[in-house]
Amino acid sequence: MLDTQSNIPSETENTTHFGFKSVTKKEKIAKVDKVFHSVATKYDIMNDLMSGGMHRLWKRFAIDCSGARPNQSILDLGGGTGDLAIKFSRIVGDKGKIVLADINSSMLNVGRNKLRDNGIVNNVYYIQANAENLPFPNDYFNCIILSFCLRNLTNKNKALRSIYRVLQPGGRLLILEFSKPIFRPLSKIYDIYSFYLLPKIGKIIANDEESYRYLAESIRMHPDQETLKSMMEKSGFEKNSYYNLTGGIVALHRGYKF
Repeated sequence: MLDTQSNIPSETENTTHFGFKSVTKKEKIAKVDKVFHSVATKYDIMNDLMSGGMHRLWKRFAIDCSGARPNQSILDLGGGTGDLAIKFSRIVGDKGKIVLADINSSMLNVGRNKLRDNGIVNNVYYIQANAENLPFPNDYFNCIILSFCLRNLTNKNKALRSIYRVLQPGGRLLILEFSKPIFRPLSKIYDIYSFYLLPKIGKIIANDEESYRYLAESIRMHPDQETLKSMMEKSGFEKNSYYNLTGGIVALHRGYKF
């Protein structure tokens, strides 16, 4: 397995990590923004290629675990190109509300266009927002979901507290994110794919090798399953649990606000 641990920078009050590099928190915001401006138009096709289409099954499972029902209000945070928003809009119906929020304007524009192309215009609202400072009232949403978003945030704990604030009592948070494979042989294969093949695919399809190298590194920097569960608990969420998907390559965390 590749030795990625020695590359991991420590975080301080003013610095954090961008992939395996140590940067100021302000620099990370700008660098992550640049990555997603670059990949936005190829994001969907790259998701299919990178996961072999498995991302659709992971997202379907997350929706099944959401408890979404007609007339509810759901926040698709970091929702990007809108895969989940499309599904949720049909579940909540005309009297429900979906808010598709993303900090990156290019991703948000791609998502808006895709939903409109699918005829979804009445119950989905779009807002450019920072997950660490959500511009919504307290106790507002029945459900909040983040799909492959959390690892890109500069201050994950601050984001979790912000999410907790705007979630209704009885509401649930779901975090679908790349995680730590639970089988060592799978980890070796996954490392080879992530650090050698993935950037090459990005170069061929999206003409952007560096952005996909960052995405691979950001996965390794993301907290493992138990660490993220602990972070959720410290932010106030209860009955926290997670499901390992595809051998832990992806995990779905779920927690509640009571």
